[in-house]
Amino acid sequence: MPETDQMILRVEDLAVHFPLGGGLLGGKRRTVHAVDGVDLHLRKGECLGLVGESGCGKSTLALSILGLQAPTRGRVLLDGVDIAAPGVDRKARARIVQMVFQDPYSSLNPRQTVRRTLEDPLRLHGITDKAEVDGRIEEMLRHVGLRPEQAARYPHEFSGGQRQRIGIARALILKPKIVVLDEPVSALDVSIRAQIINLLLELKETMELSYIMISHDLGVVEHMSDRVAVMYLGRIVETGGWHTIFTAPRHPYTRALIAAIPDPFGERPGVKISGELPNPLEPPSGCRFHPRCPEVRDICRKPPTPALGEIAPDHEVRCLRAAELV
Repeated sequence: MPETDQMILRVEDLAVHFPLGGGLLGGKRRTVHAVDGVDLHLRKGECLGLVGESGCGKSTLALSILGLQAPTRGRVLLDGVDIAAPGVDRKARARIVQMVFQDPYSSLNPRQTVRRTLEDPLRLHGITDKAEVDGRIEEMLRHVGLRPEQAARYPHEFSGGQRQRIGIARALILKPKIVVLDEPVSALDVSIRAQIINLLLELKETMELSYIMISHDLGVVEHMSDRVAVMYLGRIVETGGWHTIFTAPRHPYTRALIAAIPDPFGERPGVKISGELPNPLEPPSGCRFHPRCPEVRDICRKPPTPALGEIAPDHEVRCLRAAELV
């Protein structure tokens, strides 16, 4: 665990539950445990990759970190301030953490020029001096590889890669400390992805940013991340440095994700899994991964759920057999 002064973000026992009604016939009320007891930390200047199948809770966790989803329990500490607590200034939170969205086509207002897109957050946060606004917009456009004169154009006049650059500029215009990247290159052509990845890495260094990157593309995660957190059915099942996760994963689910990455040399560890993510309304007892796990034993099926335990410095695994799966 890093020293506190190295951390810009701590997520402590975070849970987000969505109760469902019984319907017209008065059936039993049930609860979706979208996020169920997550602990995470983010160091200053690092990129934390958050991976897992669709429906595992990654986006809900990200919304809670952004302050857009109230947690059922737990804390989200940004610079030591619990943004989930009542009465927290939303504007102050927005100056700390921002988001780059997945789809550059739908995330920009087609009726607004680039200038208006970048100007609105500044004015909302009390920056109204024209010279300062103009200077911030020009500077940010240059940072993301666009020309200042392009600020007068509308989104439809740009390519997909250029639109994502505008989305990045909008996220960074308030100079946040943390940026949540939600599948930042998945909607782009393959030829453009490397450009945007390199841009994000360059901006992380020049602007001293910290990233949380949500992605299904483990190749992108491997390239960009300093550390990786693997999520399954609302819980973190393994965290560690990128090299540890990609070369010596201990949780069977992590091993299966790594094995699914195309590898022409056949050197990826792990085996593939079958089946689909279980119903979050009725999570399995014991280890939640046991119905799909190729390494399952009887003890894995029995309560309680395994705890997330440290097996090496900065390497934690939620598996009863982690010590055996080397």
